[in-house]
Amino acid sequence: MPHESRIVADVEIIPLCDAVGPMGAEIRKPLPEMFPGSSFPDDAEWVLHFHCYLLRAAGRTVLVDTGIGGTDSPAASWAPVPGRIGGELAAVGVEPADVDAVVLTHLHSDHASGCVTGGVPAFPNARHLIQRAELDWVSGQTREQVVAPIEDLIEVVDGDAEVFPGIRLLHTPGHTPGHQCVEVGDLVISGDVLHHPVQLADPTITYVYDTDPAEAVRSRMAILARAAVLAPAHFAEPFSP
Repeated sequence: MPHESRIVADVEIIPLCDAVGPMGAEIRKPLPEMFPGSSFPDDAEWVLHFHCYLLRAAGRTVLVDTGIGGTDSPAASWAPVPGRIGGELAAVGVEPADVDAVVLTHLHSDHASGCVTGGVPAFPNARHLIQRAELDWVSGQTREQVVAPIEDLIEVVDGDAEVFPGIRLLHTPGHTPGHQCVEVGDLVISGDVLHHPVQLADPTITYVYDTDPAEAVRSRMAILARAAVLAPAHFAEPFSP
């Protein structure tokens, strides 16, 4: 666990590094194609960091995203599986049964696959907070292998909501229809509202795998206007600035 935690508005925010590696060949494209309108050196390579975040507040333990999962997860075709979320949690003294709530920023395989281990919920005592728009949208392998096994643990969220004192969910559609961020004071755990630092310099730069690029730009600009500190999913550093 190489990254330091932060305390914001009486909430401890602990970065958990689930994995590090380049995007697999199945979906990788040259960076200018991944981020239309951007420019990169010819030899630029995108090495993704897959960050999850643990929040401790008022006796509650909240996990934001669960990572890429095991070698049999839906992310296995393109992400550097297996993820190490279990070991990262153990390093800060948290067992899976200790987690009170899991917030899934969205249901892409690199953010949600760690919800399930061996076909059963990895966090059996946690309510899993997911936007209704995301549940209506998700399909295929992720619905079958991730959503179905945790179905009895899902708590559906409609739009913005305060889920614990000082911990607020913000519906930020665009990357997916039900993408959500987590706001703690002036810090926002931003999920895939941003993917690469080039989008900090120019928030209008889109990402090839956004379901609605224009809506993603609107969400990104709204979050950048709102947050003093970001906790992104895929940057090398877990906090920006």
